[in-house]
Amino acid sequence: MDTRKANSTNAENERWMVRECDSVYAIGKIGGRWKMIILCRLKRRILRFGELKREIDGISDRMLTAQLRELERDQLVVRTVYAEVPPRVDYRLTPLACELIPLWDQLAAWGGRHKEELREDK
Repeated sequence: MDTRKANSTNAENERWMVRECDSVYAIGKIGGRWKMIILCRLKRRILRFGELKREIDGISDRMLTAQLRELERDQLVVRTVYAEVPPRVDYRLTPLACELIPLWDQLAAWGGRHKEELREDK
């Protein structure tokens, strides 16, 4: 998406944080507006591009393609192309990404509790 100069202060700070904190590195791989939603949709099933698009309100084709490419590059999603006419492509989680499922479930439970607490405070 955005490109920044390799020697900029922001780029240097990011490299330092990734090097010094594994959590920052991990969040960088799954963070952002759409990645977790995509990964959660693929949690226990294989989906085609159109199915993913229908399940994620508001995401454009271009953004879904970009996010899937990043997830594939980071070895969290596998893209399988079938030699058919018309071509068929599907996406599934890698074993590495499947290791994150218990963490996502815990994060979701925490998020639900936190949202509920904030509602009660008002």
